Amino acid sequence: MKCIVGLGNPGKKYAQTRHNVGFMVIDQFADNNSWELKQEKFKSQYALEHINGEKVLLLKPQTYMNLSGVAVQAFADYYGFGPEDILVVYDDLDLPTGKIRLRQKGGHGGHNGIRNIIDQLDDKTFKRLRVGVGRPSVPMSVVDYVLGKFDKDQKDAAQDSIQKAAKACEAWLDQPFDQVMNEFNQ
Repeated sequence: MKCIVGLGNPGKKYAQTRHNVGFMVIDQFADNNSWELKQEKFKSQYALEHINGEKVLLLKPQTYMNLSGVAVQAFADYYGFGPEDILVVYDDLDLPTGKIRLRQKGGHGGHNGIRNIIDQLDDKTFKRLRVGVGRPSVPMSVVDYVLGKFDKDQKDAAQDSIQKAAKACEAWLDQPFDQVMNEFNQ
């Protein structure tokens, strides 16, 4: 079983914000594969499907970003999968808008959603797909920036990265992660 988790915050207030790019990737993946995330369990929206004989769980925690790990841990316990079977998709300020980067494992890099997943799983070895949102071009707080929507001049690059990230998620379902990294980390 493989689990693909998109990080974000629930509710209309946060829809389409930079911090919700993980949700946007999950939604794009679902659209590409004609899936619907209409099931709810463990404070999450999810879809459970099969691809190539393997169960695939798409997950959007509704716990708010800083408690994302609570939902991820609940699903891992319920379905019995480990960190090696988890791919977390989230926003990254250190990548320019339009870029994505896959990693095998690592620290939280200051991202509170990732920090909580590490804390809940007590493990750093889950896979990551970082989607660039860039840094603010004018002085403003990081919180205001990530909770804001993409600027007009960022929208095309953001949409391209969301599409590319969804394709990377799909590739992981039938290719080794190293191969997916080599293909998409360019």
